[in-house]
Amino acid sequence: VGTARRGADLAAEMAAGRIPPAEARARMTELEHAGDAERAELAAMLHGSLATPIDREDLYRLSRSVDDVLDNLRDFVREADLYGPSSLGFAVPPLAAVHDGLTALDTAVGKVLAEPAAVTVAALGARKAGNRVRQTRQTALADAFAGPLDVELLRRRELLERLDAVGRRLGEAADALSDAMLKRSH
Repeated sequence: VGTARRGADLAAEMAAGRIPPAEARARMTELEHAGDAERAELAAMLHGSLATPIDREDLYRLSRSVDDVLDNLRDFVREADLYGPSSLGFAVPPLAAVHDGLTALDTAVGKVLAEPAAVTVAALGARKAGNRVRQTRQTALADAFAGPLDVELLRRRELLERLDAVGRRLGEAADALSDAMLKRSH
C-alpha cells in the first residue's frame, strides 16, 4: 500500500507540473517493479505461514487490488507522457482522492492485528475516497465537455478514464479488506 501511495504522490507531482512526464514515467516504472517485488514477497511469506491474521485468499485479493491501483497509476503516467496534454491540472483532484484512499487503506491494514474492530471503519474511508475519485472525474469531464470538441478533450477523457479505473480498484481493495474482517469476526 505504501508503494502505491508513493505512486499516487508521484502522479500528483506530475499533474501539478512539478515533475516532467518523462521523468515521472521512469520513476513510476521503478515503483511498479518495487510493488511487484513486494507482492511476490507477500506470496512467498504466505506460502510458508501456518496461520495468517486474515484468510490467505482475502490477502491475495487485497494485494491484487492494490497492485491493480499501482498498475493503473503507472498507465496513467505513461499515457500522460505519450498523449502530451497541454495541462494535467484536471487530474489533481482525483489524484488527491487516490492519495487519501491509500492513506485510509494503509491505516486500515495497520489495524488488522492491533484494532480489528476499527479496520472496517478505516476501510470505509478508502472506499469513500475511491468514490470521490469517480466524482471528481465526472466533474472534470463535465468541465472538458463545456469546451471545444478537439484532440485535447480526447486526451483528457482518456486520462480521466484511467483515473476512474484507479478509483474502482481502490474500492475493490477496501472491499477485500472489509470482507476479510467480516469473515474473521464470524
